[in-house]
Amino acid sequence: MSAHSHEIEEGLAFLPKFDAAGLVTVVATDFATGDVLMVAHMNDEALRKTIATGEAWYFSRSRNALWRKGETSGQIQRVLEMRTDCDQDAVWIRVEQIGAACHTGRRSCFYRKVEGEGGGAKLVFTGAERLFDPNDVYKK
Repeated sequence: MSAHSHEIEEGLAFLPKFDAAGLVTVVATDFATGDVLMVAHMNDEALRKTIATGEAWYFSRSRNALWRKGETSGQIQRVLEMRTDCDQDAVWIRVEQIGAACHTGRRSCFYRKVEGEGGGAKLVFTGAERLFDPNDVYKK
């Protein structure tokens, strides 16, 4: 193990490893239940704002823009704990989710399970009730 690897894996310095696009993958879970709410990305600015404000900020790859979770919908995430994995290329935030985490209006983005079927796979809705109508919130 190189000195740099040792520092990243065992040291106390937070040294996030961003990918070629300048992003790090973030998994958000509900602090109370442990449910996975969403997977998104942060750039350096989103990560710094999240740490500074205690609210989740992300970087939208599709919009190429920084955004605060809930800025449009009101469905904010209060970050209660942040962790990084062993090589610091992924971040896990444990949050208090106010309302729905998913832009579809659902509590979690993981509202369908994959089931095997005839050598293939199909999706089955589970926990798919909407907490809000995205058409009303996002004016689509």
